[in-house]
Amino acid sequence: MKNITIHYFDYYVLLFFCLSFIGWLWEVILYLFTSGSFVNRGVYYGPYLPIYGIGGIFLMVLLHAKRKQPVRVFILSTVICTILEYAAATWLDYKWNVRWWDYSNSFLNLDGKICFACSIGFGLGGVLLICIFQPLFHKFYHKTTRGTRIFICILLIFIFAADAAYSIINPNTGANITCFFTPNSVPYSSGILP
Repeated sequence: MKNITIHYFDYYVLLFFCLSFIGWLWEVILYLFTSGSFVNRGVYYGPYLPIYGIGGIFLMVLLHAKRKQPVRVFILSTVICTILEYAAATWLDYKWNVRWWDYSNSFLNLDGKICFACSIGFGLGGVLLICIFQPLFHKFYHKTTRGTRIFICILLIFIFAADAAYSIINPNTGANITCFFTPNSVPYSSGILP
């Protein structure tokens, strides 16, 4: 337990939104290059994908002490994020009977919810997060006044809560975002990988 670093609540809120935005931006850019069109990826309507924020916080809390061991960070990030992605896909399938990603046609996939290429991407992303991004975020955080941080946190939480409340009733399921499926049907690929 001594290797886990605890920060103020606003640290994690800002980190969550920063990583959620970076994840959204990553997927939007990736989809733009693979399909040639802009698609607002994810369940919510705002520019964030909470799974990236949650996964990033898990990695930062669990792997901070290993930031000088990139191989170990890679392996652990691959495992942790793959499990998180599978759990999220399972929950989203259960909650709405909709898939926001489908890797059924990808190499070494499990139920179309996870695949080998994405797991490797999670490992590389974990190394970038823990070994490069975290020190930069930490410096930026400490250069910002506490009052400014609290104001930004309250604003972001308010916007996110409103978006979440709306998205529970009307999730973002537009064209090229999701694929509807039934247990007896074969879902078509709407994921970012073939």
